[in-house]
Amino acid sequence: MKKYDYLIVGAGLFGSVFAYEMAKKGASCLVIEKRNHIAGNIYCEDIEGIQVHKYGAHIFHTSDKEVWDYVQQFAQFNHYINSPVAVYKDELYNLPFNMNTFSKMWDIRTPQEAKDKIAAQIASLDIQEPKNLEEQALSLVGRDVYEKLVKGYTEKQWGRDCKELPSFIIKRLPLRFTYDNNYFNDPYQGIPKGGYTKIVEKMLKYADVLLNTDYFTFREEHPDIADKTVYTGPLDAYFEYKAGILQYRTVRFETETLPMDNYQGNAVVNYTEREVPYTRIIEHKHFEFGKQPSTVISREYPEEWKPGMEPYYPINDVENETIANQYREMAAAEEKAIFGGRLGTYRYYDMDKVIRLALDTVKEEAKDWEYSFN
Repeated sequence: MKKYDYLIVGAGLFGSVFAYEMAKKGASCLVIEKRNHIAGNIYCEDIEGIQVHKYGAHIFHTSDKEVWDYVQQFAQFNHYINSPVAVYKDELYNLPFNMNTFSKMWDIRTPQEAKDKIAAQIASLDIQEPKNLEEQALSLVGRDVYEKLVKGYTEKQWGRDCKELPSFIIKRLPLRFTYDNNYFNDPYQGIPKGGYTKIVEKMLKYADVLLNTDYFTFREEHPDIADKTVYTGPLDAYFEYKAGILQYRTVRFETETLPMDNYQGNAVVNYTEREVPYTRIIEHKHFEFGKQPSTVISREYPEEWKPGMEPYYPINDVENETIANQYREMAAAEEKAIFGGRLGTYRYYDMDKVIRLALDTVKEEAKDWEYSFN
């Protein structure tokens, strides 16, 4: 095989932005991907004309205007606003916690009534120093909001009782005393028309791409394929688990096509009871205001992660952070490797933060590259 300037491990957002920007500066890039498709977890599959988010709902939102302007060159974004709803038993509530939520829960109307209700519940609990996640949440939102909208959902997400989870997992639970169901405060929000996969296709247009390719096998077969490696796989795997195995939570999806035009009337509906095994149902067509005669839904089931399963959410507790910091020190000492993305840094990032990280990495890396495509 020919020699490249960069071997980029993973065709997700970080690797693809890096490949696009460095190729514009004259660098040759080979992108290898273990899956049979590009775009990582933002991959969208066309099913009956509906862009299905195969790895869970991905709603682009940012306060970073530079990042927002950057992604506009790859796709036109619609005006989708994330306004999920939550189902508890036979009750339905708006999210995030706002006046629509409180009005439904307590039959009140004004912000002051809601504040008084929450303050009274918090005061009655008399929690001085929260010892666990349950006490932390109760001290922030009171008993009603916690028991109906936080407790069961959180326990499903983490696979354990809230009393067994550390308090620092929930640093805050935003309470909004306005009738506004917009989940994000960011000024720039939307979904790319035609899905995310097309964005990544454009980002990779200057790079060579190999799918179904395991990095560690490839590295043994082609040790001198590139001057430098950009690695976005699991951080501990790169260093052969020398400091221990990092833990994650994972998610299993059950997706089905239904012979109806509208199943739940909203893109995202959370199910907050512990007894309901899935955390939410996504109806994908609503991300793009679809009018197709059929619909596609996905149920999400959080699960305990085991090696070999797809890692989703880093568990940033003290034990895992101690291990991760050892790997981060090892990574910093690697002169011929760049580590990026969610797995390569063992940090949870929203999409805009991944793009920002990639652009900043390119800015530092590209100081010696002067040539640019017109």
